[in-house]
Formats: sequence, structure tokens, C-alpha cells
Amino acid sequence: MLVYIGMMDMSTHAEDLKLRLMTIELLRTAKKEYTYRELSAKTNLPVTVLSRYAKGHVLPNASRARELWKILTQLVGLKAELRRRIKFNEDGYFNNTWIIGDHNILQQAAHYALATFAGMRVTKVLTAAVDGIPLATLVANALGVDLIIAKRNKEVGVPAFLEETYVLRDSGVTMTLYVPKDACKRRDSVLIVDDMIKTGETQAALINLVKKAKAEVSGVYSLIAVGDDWQTKIKLPKGSPVEVVTNISPKR
Repeated sequence: MLVYIGMMDMSTHAEDLKLRLMTIELLRTAKKEYTYRELSAKTNLPVTVLSRYAKGHVLPNASRARELWKILTQLVGLKAELRRRIKFNEDGYFNNTWIIGDHNILQQAAHYALATFAGMRVTKVLTAAVDGIPLATLVANALGVDLIIAKRNKEVGVPAFLEETYVLRDSGVTMTLYVPKDACKRRDSVLIVDDMIKTGETQAALINLVKKAKAEVSGVYSLIAVGDDWQTKIKLPKGSPVEVVTNISPKR
């Protein structure tokens, strides 16, 4: 993300405004970990100025926003923030509630997705219910496209569905995902978004749903991936990237 911002040509007012707003959101995230006094020491900006920025009373100009962004990403960049919040319990599981429910984290993640997939053709965002919905909603909004949610039940009133059944690894349990048949068209290019990739089965099922619609997969985006076994499950055409913000080792 930092590289992208450094390479962007902030020549237009819209781009400048976007960067300034992104910087404010990152400052608000930093405020959860640091005091204003600590942030003042790291940024060389007065406490009163930082407070006015964080509260939305005023925006930094584009030049200051660039400088502040570079400093803040070293302190609380998205990857670092995610790793700080991942805490395994004694059974090897972690609670992602404080990730998928944090508006600032989700906004940063949406900006990250926008930067990553900028220039690529994306016409729809697809996710599986339920944990991926908050992230996918903001990503779809950032990209300016519609959101499709694959659900585990058929809804009354929908005349026809595309469906995909798969087996959850090491469980012997089958799962079926459904999307309205007309939600995805042949001409669509679909970005698959999820909060987490564990085994890859769910993402593979979503890819198959896109294929059944005869559309194309533009890529896969996830905040967290656990281990790397999932990589054998996700088969994408050349030029369709899998972008994971942070990869963590499974707790044994």
C-alpha cells in the first residue's frame, strides 16, 4: 500500500482528497495504540493539530498527508494492525470479531483492495455469508460495483439459483452455497473477497460459482490466510491475482 501511494500521481483534486481522507482514517487507527503525545513525538506535529485531524475538524493538505501517511504506515499499517489483533487461544483458534467489526480496519482494507486492483476490470464483488460481508461491502463500495453474497440457504422469491457443494476439510461435512442465477452475467469480471482463507474450500467454491455463470474471476482478496495449504485449492487463470494482506502460521 505504501509503495502504491508513493507511486501515485496525485495530480487531481479527487486523488488528493482521497489520500487526505485515507490518512485521517489511519491516524484514528494509530490513536487506538498510541497517545497524542507519543504520536506528536513520532510525527513532529503538535498534539492540537493531530487531535483536530483525528476528530475530523480539519484535513491535512496533500503534502502533509503524504508525509503523515508514510510515518503512520510504519506504526499501524494494515498488516501490522492485523497481526497485533490475532491472538490464538489454547485450542489454536483466534477471534476475528475485533477485525471484521472494526470500521477503520475495514476502511483501510477497502483502500488496500482499491490500490491492489486498480486498473483491473472488476464489475462485481462476490463473498460468502457471513463473516466476509462487512469487508466485501466496503470493497464493493470502494470499487463502485455491486456485491453478490453466496448464502447457505435458498431464499423464497428467487426463481433460480446457481449452487456449489463442497466438503469441509477433515470434517466430512458438506456445504452448499447459493447465488441468484441472474446475479452474475457472462460479461462480468468478479473479485472474490473474504476476511480469511483457511483451507481454500470456500474460495474454490466461489470460483466455481463464477465459472458456472460463465463469467471471469478477476482475483481473490483476503485479509488473512492461515498457512499455505489453501494455495493448492484455489485455481485461477493467469493474470488473476490472489492478494492476501497477512499470512499467519497455523497454531499447532
